[in-house]
Amino acid sequence: MIFYFDNAATSWPKPESVYKAMDNFARHIGGNPGRSAHRLSIAGAKIIYETRELLANLFGINDSSRIIFTANATEAINLGLKGILKKNDNVIVSSFEHNSVMRPLRFLEKELNISITVVPPSSSGPVDIKELEKNISDQTKLIVISHISNVTGEILPVNEIGSIARKYNILFMVDGAQSAGSIPINLAEIGVSLFAFTGHKGLMGPQGTGGLYIAPDVDLIPLKQGGTGSRSEYEEQPDFLPDKYEAGTPNTVGIAGLGAGVKFILNTGIEKIWKKKKSLSQYLLERLKSIKDVQIYGSFKEDKLPIVSFNLGKIQPSKVAQLLDEKYKIMVRPGLHCAPLAHRTIGTFPEGTVRISLGYFNTEKEIDYLIKCLKKINKSV
Repeated sequence: MIFYFDNAATSWPKPESVYKAMDNFARHIGGNPGRSAHRLSIAGAKIIYETRELLANLFGINDSSRIIFTANATEAINLGLKGILKKNDNVIVSSFEHNSVMRPLRFLEKELNISITVVPPSSSGPVDIKELEKNISDQTKLIVISHISNVTGEILPVNEIGSIARKYNILFMVDGAQSAGSIPINLAEIGVSLFAFTGHKGLMGPQGTGGLYIAPDVDLIPLKQGGTGSRSEYEEQPDFLPDKYEAGTPNTVGIAGLGAGVKFILNTGIEKIWKKKKSLSQYLLERLKSIKDVQIYGSFKEDKLPIVSFNLGKIQPSKVAQLLDEKYKIMVRPGLHCAPLAHRTIGTFPEGTVRISLGYFNTEKEIDYLIKCLKKINKSV
């Protein structure tokens, strides 16, 4: 039996309906959506439309055409950043950003001479709101914030930051890689300009799926151009959404699985999912505290995802993860979690931490087994 605690990397297992939806498309549909008028092509297009509508329902969006499908959150973030930023613009970010944000920004720093302002945490939270507002300048074009840290599971204050962005008429992007499908989200209330998400984590879909919500007052330069199945008589890219940003054959089999994952979330209830994840988070934190020499990073707030980073005495994180896998069939992730900025912030760079990230299908009994094994490792090494 495998004990899987790496859901912040990708959720597993998926709901059974996800596997069935992908198998059904691959076996019985298979048509290229929008590229023909036959029934299989139309069936594929229907799957994409229905998944877009399901996501709009989950995120509180009125116009589902403003959800652009991408291969993952990284592609969505690249589309947003490279479609907005111009020479000498300033971007404000938190100190908990993932490399999916920081690497394209560092690229644009060299290419376009943009400036990047990193806002430190405050004594009471992961972002110092006063410091953020103080750093807004005439050159500030965009604020980019992770909704939830993939290192500590803490929720960043996106509603407050959204209010500040509106106050200064600044565009606001939220990286929802960890939040989509895990907590209730209403994008209208947050006031986002752009919301990037991935399909293979909290949304319980397969890898290779994701998307970007683009607010009505935002116009991006597309990352790519090509066939869309629409306006085929023109050599120019269509200027309407979603076709403007969705060149090329889509990952329809993946989107079928994503749609099934979102449907599972809506049928189960996002509040129920969030309640269970909060409960698992608190149970995990309390049980970890019982281990001698354990150091836990981040807050112990009630409202946080069950993503917990820790170190076990002087044992290297990679060694702890290796022993958990080889001896006890427990899957966790050691290291820097593609977020070196976050690890510098919490003081664990360059070694990183051991990260446990639980999903909806994990149980308290599994956590008990994990704690038992960690105590054995602590005694034996």
